[in-house]
Amino acid sequence: MMDSTLPADEIDQFRRQFFGTAALGVAVLPFATTASAQTAVPARTSDASARFDTVKQIDAGVLNIGYVDMGPAKGRPVVLLHGWPYDIHSFIEVAPLLVAAGYRVIIPHLRGYGTTRFLAAAAVRNGQQAVFALDVIALMDALKIPTAIVAGFDWGARTANIVAALWPERCKALVSVSGYLIGSQKANSMPLPPKAELSWWYQFYFATERGRLGYEANRHDFAKLIWQTASPTWKFDDGTFDRSAASFDNPDHVAIVIHNYRWRLGVAQGEAQYDALEARLAGAPSIAVPTITMEGDANGAPHPEPSAYAGKFTGKYSHRLIDGGIGHNLPQEAPRAFAQAVIDVAGY
Repeated sequence: MMDSTLPADEIDQFRRQFFGTAALGVAVLPFATTASAQTAVPARTSDASARFDTVKQIDAGVLNIGYVDMGPAKGRPVVLLHGWPYDIHSFIEVAPLLVAAGYRVIIPHLRGYGTTRFLAAAAVRNGQQAVFALDVIALMDALKIPTAIVAGFDWGARTANIVAALWPERCKALVSVSGYLIGSQKANSMPLPPKAELSWWYQFYFATERGRLGYEANRHDFAKLIWQTASPTWKFDDGTFDRSAASFDNPDHVAIVIHNYRWRLGVAQGEAQYDALEARLAGAPSIAVPTITMEGDANGAPHPEPSAYAGKFTGKYSHRLIDGGIGHNLPQEAPRAFAQAVIDVAGY
């Protein structure tokens, strides 16, 4: 799930607005450029038996990445990025909608998920924020994709934010669930109110050896609990969950997840070779590429109110609140709304 990383000078605003998202109305938000800030979606139709027919493999950077590649080879490329604890099947219904619209859809397993593996056995199982974006750039290089729309949620949204902020020449446009998620260890060191801290119980659990062992032993049950709390009205069945949970059997999964959350809290260090990138990210760089941010009206995961991050997007920008009981896993819970945002942002 996403974290509480906001630029340090916006932490106070985050505190004030943290619990206000559910109260957002249907009127156009002041910073929106679309006709409506709220979009209704049809009933969910997810079929738990659906699978991606082919997961390809390619060496890219430090990884051999497992990825889905659908649609016309010369179609406009879009890279879709999942979060924790989810996988590529968050986009199982989004992908065919985009393919039908003529897009080439690339959906990689993040490091530590599915069939993605490190090329070197001795490689550091690093989960700091910058490396996920570097993985995306390496994948695009390996696939000879010079520029793409990048879209995601949770860890995937943060990664998409970083690609857009640091490599705007590679990012034609951005769709980001829950908005601006770039952070820093310094920002994460600032305490939040008790209710907000309670939402991060697992982050503190993972900071302990007990937490690492607990996640190792119970990763599937742990993930199901997060799905339930992050999307409290989403009535997913066991087949839908099990389809994604298979990706958590990756041998690097626990190490990546634990390092990710420990790095955020500053109780684990990143690799020195990424210090310069992290220093740039710690400055909360603005994002100038065309962007649509999105939020579900029933997101049970910690998330800031849209007005807390609207100013970070300096290009053409709009925000959409998706109603109908939509939780944290917005692409899987509201696939048509997510796909429409990708199609719309391509025209900005």
